[in-house]
Amino acid sequence: MENRSDNHVGIAIRVVTSAADLRTYLLFPSVLNRDYPFYVPPLWKEERHFHDPSENKQLSHCDTIRFLAWKGPVCVGRIMGIIHHVWNNRNEKKFARFYQPEFIDDPEVSVKLLNAVENWALEKGMKSIIGSFGLSDKDPQGIQLEGFEIPPVIASVSHQPYIAKHLVEAGYSKFKDCVSYVIPIPVKLPEVYKMAHNRILKNSELRLLSFSRRRDLRPYFKPVMELMNEAYEPIFGFEPMSKTDIEDLANQYLAVIDPRLVKVVVDVNGKPVSFVIAMGNISRGLQRSRGKLFPFGFIFLLLAMRKPVRLDLLLGAVRKEYRGRGLNVLMGVSLMETARKMGMETMDSHLILEENYKMRSELEHLGGTVSKRYRIFIKELS
Repeated sequence: MENRSDNHVGIAIRVVTSAADLRTYLLFPSVLNRDYPFYVPPLWKEERHFHDPSENKQLSHCDTIRFLAWKGPVCVGRIMGIIHHVWNNRNEKKFARFYQPEFIDDPEVSVKLLNAVENWALEKGMKSIIGSFGLSDKDPQGIQLEGFEIPPVIASVSHQPYIAKHLVEAGYSKFKDCVSYVIPIPVKLPEVYKMAHNRILKNSELRLLSFSRRRDLRPYFKPVMELMNEAYEPIFGFEPMSKTDIEDLANQYLAVIDPRLVKVVVDVNGKPVSFVIAMGNISRGLQRSRGKLFPFGFIFLLLAMRKPVRLDLLLGAVRKEYRGRGLNVLMGVSLMETARKMGMETMDSHLILEENYKMRSELEHLGGTVSKRYRIFIKELS
C-alpha cells in the first residue's frame, strides 16, 4: 500500500451504501496491513455479524454511518461513526464516537475521513467525539500507542503506529488510557500466594469451581454473564446486556474457550460471586488463517490452541459485596497453576483503565509490567 497521495488524483470520501461497499469496508484492514508483521486479523464472520442489524441488536439503539476514502479506483481508508442514544441519554452526554479508523499514512486521507465523521456528528447535534470506541466497552477500544511488537489478545485491535500520530495532528487529545500487563507464570507459585489461597478456602463458605468439560461449565455461564452486567456497570462505556445478548455471548465463548481456563467462585447457595475467563493466545493461528475459519483456517486455530505459551485474560469480575476478600488471589492462583500445567509461560491481563489503580497494584504485586497502552481520544466539535 503506497503511503502518499498522487497530487494528480484527489481523495474522495463516500458513504457505504451497498453490500459491495460493506465488503470493501470489512476487508480493507487486511489489504492495508498485508505487509505489517504484527497485524492480527479478526474472525471475519464476527466482523460481519457486528455490522449486521439482524445479528447485532445494539445497532438498533444507535445512529451509524460508514465512510470509505478512495484514491481513484483504490480504497485508501475507512471509518465508522456511531451515536449511542441510550448511553448518551443515561449519562447526559452529547458524544459521538468514531470506530475502526484505518487509513494509509497520508494526512490528506486521515483528515478527510475524520472531517466526514465529525461533520456527520455535528449535523446530529453532538458536542464531542471520542474514539476509537464501538457500541460498548466489550468492543475493541482505543488506539494503540505502545507494545506494537506484542501480539494482541483476540478481543483487542492491531493498529500501526502512525494512526495515533494522525489523530493528534488532527486536533484530538487524550480522553482515557487503557493499559495491559504481561505477568510471568512462575514454575512454582510463591508460598505467600498459596497460603492466602488456602486461608480463603478454609475460612470461607465460598467454593472455588474448576471445570474440565463444557457441559459442566454451561449451567454457570449465564449467571456469570449476569454478574458481569452488575459488576461492570460503573465502567466507562459499558452497556448492560439483554437476555439475548447474554445467550449470544455464552454461545460464542463456550464454542472456543477451554473449560479448564474458567474459574468460578460460588456462595453457599451455588450462586456465582466472582469469575475469570481466559484462553490460550491464538494470534499466530489467526494470522495463518487470515481470519477465515474455512476451508482450512480452523486447522490453524486448533493448532494454535493446542500448545499456547501465553494465557490471555478475557473477562473477570467480583460481586461488589465480596470485593476485598481475596477472591482475585483465589482465582488467580488456581488459574496460573492450570496454565503452568498446560505449558504456558506468561499471562496477558487484557485492557485495564489507567485509573484502576487497585487492579493495577494487584498485577504489579504478581510481577506484572505494562506491555501495551491504548488511548481513547476526544475532540470538541464546533
